[in-house]
Amino acid sequence: MRGDYQEGGDLFSYVSLEQRIPKRHPIRKMRKLVDEALTNLDSIFNEIYADCGRPSIPPERLIRASLLQVFYSIRSERQLMEQLDYNLMFRWFVGLSVDEPVWNPSTFSKNRDRLAQADIGRRLFEEIVEMARRRSLTSNDHFSVDGTLIAAWASHKSVRRKDGSDDDNPDGVGRNAGRNFHGEKRSNKTHASRTDPEALLASKGQGMGARPSYTGHTLMENRNGLLVNADLTLATGTAERDAAIDMAAALKSGATLGADKGYDTREFVDVLRFLDVTPHVAQNLKRAGGSAIDGRTTRHAGYEISQRVRKRVEEPFGWAKQIGGLRQTKFRGLTRVRQDFLRVMAAYNLIRIRNLLPEAAW
Repeated sequence: MRGDYQEGGDLFSYVSLEQRIPKRHPIRKMRKLVDEALTNLDSIFNEIYADCGRPSIPPERLIRASLLQVFYSIRSERQLMEQLDYNLMFRWFVGLSVDEPVWNPSTFSKNRDRLAQADIGRRLFEEIVEMARRRSLTSNDHFSVDGTLIAAWASHKSVRRKDGSDDDNPDGVGRNAGRNFHGEKRSNKTHASRTDPEALLASKGQGMGARPSYTGHTLMENRNGLLVNADLTLATGTAERDAAIDMAAALKSGATLGADKGYDTREFVDVLRFLDVTPHVAQNLKRAGGSAIDGRTTRHAGYEISQRVRKRVEEPFGWAKQIGGLRQTKFRGLTRVRQDFLRVMAAYNLIRIRNLLPEAAW
């Protein structure tokens, strides 16, 4: 028979949040990993917060909420707080009870600089890497490196001459006047964005338009595709190779490093060999002077394997831009954008670790 429809208006609930989350839901595994990482960062949180005064929102809750924002592709912190208010699973993950009020979205802004000064994004990323190492999920011998452009939170028309000579020549009137820059030669030496002065003009390749950007870098171990290092720098012409050298300096002697043709320069290859890191760089035979990689490297079977596996280093970038919201950052300034980049890459590693661990490990 048909049941009677009645408006649900129960005042009390006798089912806990823990009971409402399905036993086999993947978010349960994710919470265990996040619990372990944040527990190891507890001493750092004690250092950056005062011993007295009005209690703040616990930094652990802010970090848990920001990770949820990445996992579920939530566009803004305001929308995140809206969902945290009514989504019981989000409340359970963050550590809020059913009756606790959510905080104002501006709390993220007020605490972001404090967490950035302690480089919490870097510390969280490194702690997750250590978690993977403790579980023997990473390799110490074979790695791949790559970089990508992250569009800055600044438009083309925000790029103006540094000397201010084009201030009196707007294309239109009003506060949103455009800029007709067609045919104008622009470079980072003479122009800068008024919205984000630290962002540099950069393009993905020849014939493609340049726009204010930053450059993200990752170092991947080849066994399971986990990221063991990540950074974000200014989008200079040599940023990718410079960052790769810094990351390679921490590798053990005899390790291999795979990379694409953009890294095939004699200077880069010579530095890797000086560091005793084998350069498994794709050959750029069309480069003036020929490739810096010769038969001493390409004759080995390991070179072909590195070239096949290194393409996986691009997967985190695709995931970060499609899922993690990094196609265009919503922050301004190198420090804040770097913290956001590290947060998204840490979230990527968490998902990889969750998928790699067998059921018996939980």
